[in-house]
Amino acid sequence: MTRPSSTKAVAYYRVSTQKQGRSGLGLEAQAAAVLRLATERGLTIVAEFTEVESGRKKNRAQLDAATEYARRTGAVLLIAKLDRLTRNLAAGAAFLESGIPFMAADSPDASRMELQIRLVIAEQEAALISERTRTALAARKARGLSMGNTHALTAETRALGPAKQREEAVSWEAQPRALAVLLRKQGMPLAAVAGALNEASFRTRRGGLWSAAQVKRMLDRTPGV
Repeated sequence: MTRPSSTKAVAYYRVSTQKQGRSGLGLEAQAAAVLRLATERGLTIVAEFTEVESGRKKNRAQLDAATEYARRTGAVLLIAKLDRLTRNLAAGAAFLESGIPFMAADSPDASRMELQIRLVIAEQEAALISERTRTALAARKARGLSMGNTHALTAETRALGPAKQREEAVSWEAQPRALAVLLRKQGMPLAAVAGALNEASFRTRRGGLWSAAQVKRMLDRTPGV
């Protein structure tokens, strides 16, 4: 990896779905990580680019724009994690060969070999997550189970107090919990489980998208997990 010689930085953020992009899910954490890195390294962020696209896709307009801006201005490209840049090994290798200086907040001093290994792992993880999600959803459909929940916590339930809310929460979480438990047993990380629940149209009790922290809290309430 080419080390930066400039004090200017370009930030690149990526989420995988339109719903995540609209809600900001994941973007705040990426922005915070990039800002910390810029502060630690004495860099000034002069431009930010946000992409709503799969990391397995080779051609991405906002990544192209970010890299072109970095090339034109001599800025270093900052990302929160290497898999935000790409989950495609060929695209990642091409980027390493481009000579554009960049740093990932989770491994800012990684060597070229370390980055290559991380790219291999990122591509494998993307394939495994996709396959596990498809298999789990297909199994649920085969058993005649519905995909998703369609209504959020009601005002009437909220008015009945904490006990009734807890009772409804247990019922509400039954289906997403079953899918989450299955995916976790297959080794899927919490963030990927949250993405799978969102993809399957499950929503939280308040009608929002799942996050890794919410999945963890739900599983913490599940005996034996």
